[in-house]
Amino acid sequence: MTSTTAGRPWSGALRRHWKTLAAREQALVLLAAGLLGLALAWWLLLAPALATLRGSSLRHEELDARLARMQALQAEAQQLRAAPRPRDPVDAPAVLRTGIAQHLPQSAQLAIAGDRATLRLQAAPAEALAQWLAQVRASAHAIPVQAQLRRNPADSGRWDGTLVLALPSAP
Repeated sequence: MTSTTAGRPWSGALRRHWKTLAAREQALVLLAAGLLGLALAWWLLLAPALATLRGSSLRHEELDARLARMQALQAEAQQLRAAPRPRDPVDAPAVLRTGIAQHLPQSAQLAIAGDRATLRLQAAPAEALAQWLAQVRASAHAIPVQAQLRRNPADSGRWDGTLVLALPSAP
């Protein structure tokens, strides 16, 4: 045995067998090997790339929607930062109580402790809660810092839970 086939005893046997095949059989074996190579190239290289390409438009739309939401939040934050600070001190607890009497008379209880206000909700209408939050943010300059809300099991348009607001510090 020569040194080139010493490590591969099957190599010499394979070459001898190849030489015994007719030209047509050799062509068919090469064709089968070529088809196998193409199939492997398809499954390992092209198919994953095409699948990624097909899914890219949907992923691109999702990312565009997320970007638009983040930009909207950024614009809102910049608007809030640019809003003028009140010159006159605001009686935030009074504004909160007035807003509750207006928007959430039967479904909210307010407790104020220091610079925090805790609102307990029981079947609060979603639209009324949203209006109250907008009023509180604009008038009392109170900021929600914690929310534990869940939909009311009896009516999905209503909310139960607690909402903690940070009140503005006294000037």
